Amino acid sequence: MTEDDSPTRAHIEAHGGRGGGPASAEISTRLNWLRAGVLGANDGIISTAGLVVGVAGATTSRSAILAAGVAGLLAGSLSMAAGEYVSVSSQRDSERAALELERRELAEEPEAELEELTDLLAARGLSRALAREAAEQLTERDALRAHARVELGINPDELANPWHAAFASLVAFTVGALLPLLAIVLPGSSARVPVTVAAVLAALTLCGVVSARLGGAPALRAVLRNVAGGALAMAVTYAVGTWLGT
Repeated sequence: MTEDDSPTRAHIEAHGGRGGGPASAEISTRLNWLRAGVLGANDGIISTAGLVVGVAGATTSRSAILAAGVAGLLAGSLSMAAGEYVSVSSQRDSERAALELERRELAEEPEAELEELTDLLAARGLSRALAREAAEQLTERDALRAHARVELGINPDELANPWHAAFASLVAFTVGALLPLLAIVLPGSSARVPVTVAAVLAALTLCGVVSARLGGAPALRAVLRNVAGGALAMAVTYAVGTWLGT
């Protein structure tokens, strides 16, 4: 039996990182990005639908509705991108600070850090002796990486990227916003609002189902929440637009 086939090696791979190892972490990261994309598209649908339906309640001018919708799309997508960039930049700064602190502690107190890693592995179900052996092997291979994964839940090779997050939010919001924008400007004036409402509620139903599936939650509750929120937003803005238009 080689070292890579040993029971200790198996335990290290099974318990060496939050979420069950690199493969699980990668899957979890992809699901988080996909969920963020669905939520970004959902925001684009609701906010733009509320805006264009409100304007449509105030005027039948296609150019006015289009101008408002495009302005809302640009403002919303850029705002989402900027907010995501700031948020993820703060997260990355925190991750870097935590890694730097861990690097300093490993240099100054290696024995204490080894003991801490042993305790963390033991808390995950390993026997004390096996946890100690695993901690020693992980420390010998890459002490910082071991502590980053087990103690901090951070993959040093995959720190949060604010540019990726900003771009993903911008694209997701834009894709979502295009649906109500096209639905309101393409039909004739008498059909604009009904067509937009139907298209938006159908899209929100789909977003609710997808987000529920990704989160492992009941689909009906997510769909009802989504549809009710979108319908309320459009009803309120249409009523206000109609009132102001008259």
